[in-house]
Amino acid sequence: MKQQGSNRIYTRETDETGKTIIRVVGTNRDENRAFIYMSRHFSQLGLPVPKVLWVSEDEMSYTQEDLGDTLLFDAIKHGRETGNFNETERTLLERTLRALAHIQIEGARDFDWSKCFPIPAMDERSIRWDLNYFKYCFLKGTKIEFSEPDLEDDFDRMVSNLTAERSYSETVLQQSGLPTQWSFLYRDFQSRNVMIKDGKPYFIDFQGGRKGPTQYDVASFLWQAKANIPASLREELIDAYLDELEKIEISTHHSPITNRDSWKESLKHFVLLRTLQVLGAYGYRGYFERKPHFLESIPNALINLEEIFTQNPELQQEYPTLFLLSKYLPRTTVERRSTDGQSQCQALVVTIYSFSFKRGIPADESGNGGGYVFDCRSTHNPGRYEPYKKLTGLDEPVIRFLEDDGEILTFLDSVYKLADAHVRRYIQRGFTSLMFCFGCTGGQHRSVYSAQHLAEHIHEKFGVEVRVCHREQGIEQTFSAKKKES
Repeated sequence: MKQQGSNRIYTRETDETGKTIIRVVGTNRDENRAFIYMSRHFSQLGLPVPKVLWVSEDEMSYTQEDLGDTLLFDAIKHGRETGNFNETERTLLERTLRALAHIQIEGARDFDWSKCFPIPAMDERSIRWDLNYFKYCFLKGTKIEFSEPDLEDDFDRMVSNLTAERSYSETVLQQSGLPTQWSFLYRDFQSRNVMIKDGKPYFIDFQGGRKGPTQYDVASFLWQAKANIPASLREELIDAYLDELEKIEISTHHSPITNRDSWKESLKHFVLLRTLQVLGAYGYRGYFERKPHFLESIPNALINLEEIFTQNPELQQEYPTLFLLSKYLPRTTVERRSTDGQSQCQALVVTIYSFSFKRGIPADESGNGGGYVFDCRSTHNPGRYEPYKKLTGLDEPVIRFLEDDGEILTFLDSVYKLADAHVRRYIQRGFTSLMFCFGCTGGQHRSVYSAQHLAEHIHEKFGVEVRVCHREQGIEQTFSAKKKES
């Protein structure tokens, strides 16, 4: 069983006692050595990781404890797919984050940082590696034009902000007389790297770990693209994590008690960094290695990127070029297909109708049961006036009447907000069909205007294929999905 994001090969075997074990064959000896050292170190401390049982003489393979087949990613499937996490799923997420705090703080005790691979600590150079990963493996792969000097200015500010967190913490430690000890940074902490056994989380694939700040792992976990954890639940889980972190700090005297406000203030910068890093990984694994799983994750990560700036307006000023990209990328990178057709993912198609309520609501030919139906009859009707009776909502005089009156604009403003959120989620979840319908008295003026404008709005903002049908007028139009320039 080969992991999707790894070059290591995992096979389940049975030892001489009849007990199942996992054999791992790696391609990098130094990476193997890092995992073996970390596993043995954490196991000695009683932390929940698989025990290494045997190592080959050349250190290119080893066996480890079998933790079963249940990934946390699979255990939270209902929540991931619906956005509504049940009590069992919430408990698993909280237990995982509380256990993470122990790995980070207790696991750093007497840790030999020289054993880390490829570097012992998260420093300025490693941050720039992540940022350049995003620039070269994802952003340049989209062929989107951008100002490289301006982007590098954003990168410089981010490096300064993230390294300042470390400098501040080490200064406080020194002044307090406590040992200058940094926490263990798991690095790739996400739900696919957590196993659930007997209701408890166990950690795997931590060989990229190093010395670093606690916020990075929390950002990696809670903003994992496909985990789909809502903002309200994130806040609850962050508070539970900080509760556990403070308990450990008090009991171990690891560091001064974490200031929650400053910790959360720093977190948003780490969320942005991690999101850029995973986009780089998705670009490399998806665009270059052509692995469908990573291509499918790109829309989710782009939505996260957009939401980071929406929810933290101060970051828009801090990183203006990244902010502009966050608005542009979701519209132009809705779906990227490999040139040889290996990616079989289908893109979203939005169908929009105008109709007369007298003739009934249009049927959904996709078989999905239909979508939104909006009633335009509350707005001022130009069809009541003789000059407009033979015209439609596509004609300039009717358009001027509706827009000068203004009621239709207020109406559509609310529609756009609903539609934008729905389209984003459908893209994120890989759905292929979405339907909107606008009804009015005759299906001639208000509904036609509304349907046409929503079609143009969605096509411009998201770049997906939009089919508009003015049923009573016998008019159909298709806005083709936007293609990137070669």
